[in-house]
Amino acid sequence: MLTRFVATVFYADLSVGLDLFVDGLGMDVVHRDGGFVVLERDGAKIQLAENAEAAAHSERPELGLETDDLDAVFADVSARRPDLLHPNLPTPRLRPWGAREFAMLDATTVCVVLREWPRT
Repeated sequence: MLTRFVATVFYADLSVGLDLFVDGLGMDVVHRDGGFVVLERDGAKIQLAENAEAAAHSERPELGLETDDLDAVFADVSARRPDLLHPNLPTPRLRPWGAREFAMLDATTVCVVLREWPRT
């Protein structure tokens, strides 16, 4: 019944979010209406909204993005925008909970953790 959970991230300056998700992750803009943007890549979607008050009064989120080929995503991101790699997790690593992960961080500290779970 439920098929997808889509987060909305608020930015005072929408260009910061577009830098992370479009330039950094290679997502495509599938809808734009003023200060509201829907982005998509490989079936994964996120919504960005320009709202300075909401951005100032909310925690900067940590978002998880699961993939079935972490090494390919890492190669793409590190070639495209290595400056967006999170200083605490800049390369794929096996984590204690069993997933391999690396992370990205934008100028407002929105964090995207890219994660691949072991195949069973």
